[in-house]
Amino acid sequence: MSHPKVSFEFFPPRNLEASFRLWDCVNVLAPLAPDFISVTYGAGGTTRQLTHEAVTTLHRATGLPVAAHLTCVNASRAETLEIAETYAQAGVTQIVALRGDAPKGEAKFTAHPEGFASSVELISALADTGKFTLRVGAYPEKHPEASSLAADIDWLKAKLDAGATSAITQFFFEAETFFRFRDAATRAGITAPIIPGILPIENWAGARRFAEACGTSIPQVVSDAFEHATRDGNTDLLATALATELCDDLIEGGVDHLHFYTLNRPELTRDVCHALGVSPKVRLQNVA
Repeated sequence: MSHPKVSFEFFPPRNLEASFRLWDCVNVLAPLAPDFISVTYGAGGTTRQLTHEAVTTLHRATGLPVAAHLTCVNASRAETLEIAETYAQAGVTQIVALRGDAPKGEAKFTAHPEGFASSVELISALADTGKFTLRVGAYPEKHPEASSLAADIDWLKAKLDAGATSAITQFFFEAETFFRFRDAATRAGITAPIIPGILPIENWAGARRFAEACGTSIPQVVSDAFEHATRDGNTDLLATALATELCDDLIEGGVDHLHFYTLNRPELTRDVCHALGVSPKVRLQNVA
């Protein structure tokens, strides 16, 4: 059985200690030769400059393909496209284009008066530049604001039709969740690759809050297992075993690319990749 391609998501550091943590994380995972690495954008656009600095520095220092998250939040069209242009000038040609979450304290997304009203508008404008490979987000269990899964899939198709070439899903706990979504997307005429997002669970309480916020269902057996493992101090072993099993099931079902949400803590992701047979291939060259 061939080994899957992998990619890794990081978030931008907010202080010096976090910067060292990010570099440690990249150093651990870069030898696995990821297809790309990505850097997130904080809710409400709060890490815009930090994201830009992290993306350009990682691109320059590692030589790895880096995808920058870019959202519609709290910026005009001109400002957003200017950010994109600075990426292009720096040699960063992959963007994960998202609508973005509402700023903290606001109940829902509200477009900037001079900004993009939706991710479709953003994707279309970025595609028109001809400078980027565009990826988008997908929700295998429906976006919390979508009226139905069918409507959500129609929206995903609109994003792909606007110029995106692949989608990365929110995390989920069971392979069947992804397969049902993939089948529904195929029936809707979607042919672009849909990459499953994998969250090796570093902290169960945090993962549970995250799941509740984004509409990810938690199987009772998983919840019970983590409650027991937390009491026994075996959460890392459980997290590695569950994530590896999930990935194995996905690969058996035809998945050839896995995207890991690392939360800037690389050890579990590395261990899962090793269990899948993804072994070190390269070393970082230019990290200062």
